[in-house]
Amino acid sequence: MHAPALKPVLAIYTGLFLLFLYGPMLVLAILSFQTGPEGGPQFPIVEWSTYWYRDLAGLNPPSRIAPLPIESGLFRSLTLAFMTTLVSTTLGVMSAQAFRKKFAGSGIVFYLIVLGMMVPGVLVGLGTALLSNTFGVDRHWWSTAFVLHVVYTFPFAFLVMLAIFNRFDSSIEEAAWSLGVTPIRTFRKITFPLIFPGVLSAMLFCFTLSYDEFSRTLFTSGRDLTLPLAIYGTFSVEIHPNIFAFGVLTTLFSLCLLVVYAVLMTASVRRARQTALQEEA
Repeated sequence: MHAPALKPVLAIYTGLFLLFLYGPMLVLAILSFQTGPEGGPQFPIVEWSTYWYRDLAGLNPPSRIAPLPIESGLFRSLTLAFMTTLVSTTLGVMSAQAFRKKFAGSGIVFYLIVLGMMVPGVLVGLGTALLSNTFGVDRHWWSTAFVLHVVYTFPFAFLVMLAIFNRFDSSIEEAAWSLGVTPIRTFRKITFPLIFPGVLSAMLFCFTLSYDEFSRTLFTSGRDLTLPLAIYGTFSVEIHPNIFAFGVLTTLFSLCLLVVYAVLMTASVRRARQTALQEEA
């Protein structure tokens, strides 16, 4: 088949893929504007309303629909995601920096790190829960769940930073060392600004993966539920459009994170280009 004939096929395939990817989000957004409190998740829409968004904000009068238990769960998820992002990104940068030079056992260490993202979350979570019960360790979202989140997200940060360092020009560091600059100052003033776009990417990976993590958190968070667990508990009992409204708000939050990421990435790239132009001059 000639290339011009493939274009319509590829266009149809791309359209179907985008529909499959974003269609559920569109349906979720439409259902979130169903009227309440009697309106449910069905088509056609009986009456368009922002009732369920007001319900999330606590602006509606009491009804038979219980409010979503999202306040404490959202706080736990955001706190856990920030903690995981800081630790996993720091470990990822340090580990990738160490792998810039080969050392004894580097191959084994590499696969041990990557193993954290390959083992199914259900197995890791269940194993950690059984191990905690055996040794009498209490399970909490800020302890056992946090450790598993780091084990899961750290390999992603490591691989991102490993790719960044593979393209890094080490002659810049060597020039600084030849002028008597200490390695720590060289990393802080030269290396880190140049790898900062990769650090941002690693942070975005870690935050997103930790914020949405379910299976590992299910077995290790104890009695305190994170946001995915709280939503699942509500969703398994009865479905109301307040869940869809919250899903829309969560999607908008993710888009805001992407906008912040894009702004920081653009500023970092612009600063790196200015630095390169100054060095050439």
